[in-house]
Amino acid sequence: MRTLSIVAFILAALVGLPAQAADYPDKPITVIVPFPPGGSSDVTARLVSKKMAERVGQSVVIENKGGANGSIGATAMKQAKPDGYTILIGSIGVFAINPALFKDLRYDPMQDFDLLSVAVRTPNVLVANPNFPANTVAELVDYLKKNPNKVTFASSGTGSSDHLTAALFLQKTGTTGTHVPYKGGGPAINDLIAGHANVSFQNLGAIAPHVKSGKLKALGVTSGQRNPTLPDVPTMAEGGVKDLEVYSWQAAAAPKGLPPAVRAKLEAELAASAQAPDIKPQFEAIGFEVVATNGEQFKKFLTDEIARWKNVIDTGKITAE
Repeated sequence: MRTLSIVAFILAALVGLPAQAADYPDKPITVIVPFPPGGSSDVTARLVSKKMAERVGQSVVIENKGGANGSIGATAMKQAKPDGYTILIGSIGVFAINPALFKDLRYDPMQDFDLLSVAVRTPNVLVANPNFPANTVAELVDYLKKNPNKVTFASSGTGSSDHLTAALFLQKTGTTGTHVPYKGGGPAINDLIAGHANVSFQNLGAIAPHVKSGKLKALGVTSGQRNPTLPDVPTMAEGGVKDLEVYSWQAAAAPKGLPPAVRAKLEAELAASAQAPDIKPQFEAIGFEVVATNGEQFKKFLTDEIARWKNVIDTGKITAE
């Protein structure tokens, strides 16, 4: 009887042990996307998850949980069990901007998350309505100086990458403009095309077709080098604005406390999935560069990004709306 009790105790203890890489995963994985379907985070999650499901032999289920610039979904992920079966794929806003933008944020990405990988990145492009008088970055700066607070900068929302890139641009050039936030990049781009807004910094993939069709004109790109998607568009540095290299990026994280072996496997599988020969070209076709960092690289990168955008937010006295 005593032997049976000991065996039962050992079995119960084994059941409670965290999963190890050898048997992980043995059930479906949930990927929380903290935004509605169709955006960059959603596209990234679906491309990576499809390949990861093939590689690990388990279903990977997408759960869109939007709201508050991604903070609702990020908070839900923080509260999940740290067993590797719930992860989050979200944007620069979720990881690097929200900590400075929201004073009552219910998560701290550096303290509450196991950072897994920066999957992809894309530069922003400074675009304008074709009828707007400025055709270059230098001409826009000159126009802004002559017309303070007259030029409207459309964005996909307060605290978005495109909003803060515009704020940084104004700070670097010593100019002023009027921020007009929309509920997403799509509405902002539509109003820009219609002439209801003047200029905007938008993700490369979102505006490239409109630039190529002539519906928008591109003044500059925020990457370090010219981008092959729009090879004739100069960088911001070439346009005369230094230190304005900005990328909008998508990354993966899990609740703090993953078993080390599970964390290592997740890092490896996420990176391999993003870099897969049939997935990487799909990212490149929509303007994304595959980065696929590991967790330690992500941690160092995020430390710098949080500090950078906190300075922009504090300097511009930007508050959540």
